[in-house]
Amino acid sequence: MKTRWFYCCFLLGTICFAQTLMAQIPKDYKGKPFKDKYYKLGAQAIPGRVELAYYDLGGEGIAYHDNSPENEGSKLNHEVHDYGSHHRPGISSYIAFFREKEGVDISYTKDWADFNHPNKVDPAVNQLYIGWESDNEWTNYTVNVKAPGRYKIITVYGNKDNNSSLLLNGKEAVKLKLPEDTGNWHYWTQATIGEIVFPVAGLNLITLKYNTGANLAYLDFVRLEDKK
Repeated sequence: MKTRWFYCCFLLGTICFAQTLMAQIPKDYKGKPFKDKYYKLGAQAIPGRVELAYYDLGGEGIAYHDNSPENEGSKLNHEVHDYGSHHRPGISSYIAFFREKEGVDISYTKDWADFNHPNKVDPAVNQLYIGWESDNEWTNYTVNVKAPGRYKIITVYGNKDNNSSLLLNGKEAVKLKLPEDTGNWHYWTQATIGEIVFPVAGLNLITLKYNTGANLAYLDFVRLEDKK
């Protein structure tokens, strides 16, 4: 009898735990983790790096909101001027026109714009980033939290604070602060910009809300040790 009671408690606990994990993402959310023929990993893992260009699939109003329907980065990269195109030599069309049919404005780091001057911290070559930001825009990311707990958030950015914030499963979790004005969209630095707590492991939805002000490349989530 006692064995059966323990088994029932264990089974009930397992079911409740599984339901808790499944309940993290809002039930009515229709977006899906980004993947394509090159990126096949699905939900980005935490701890780890969340590439901001890899926002969810689902389109305007579901996976993102952008105030204009054009991808301004791809539009610019299609242009050719007297001094040449906006491409880096040998750049692939996959990078140059990344997600060009969607509204989020994405480009990549280039020699003549991002590496022709000293940066406090250099971004990676061909680093994808969200630019042309406008007030009240946002992007959604389905992430796979491997370990619950408190995390610090680190980013590489250009220009100045854009009053951004992160929502966790639909509720505001942290206001982010870009501490330094670098003076230019293509002068890059790195900073810790906030902390967030993930209460449980599993799939979670984070929403990056942002305004005019910065070029943003990624968010690194670094787990902090529990204080004793």
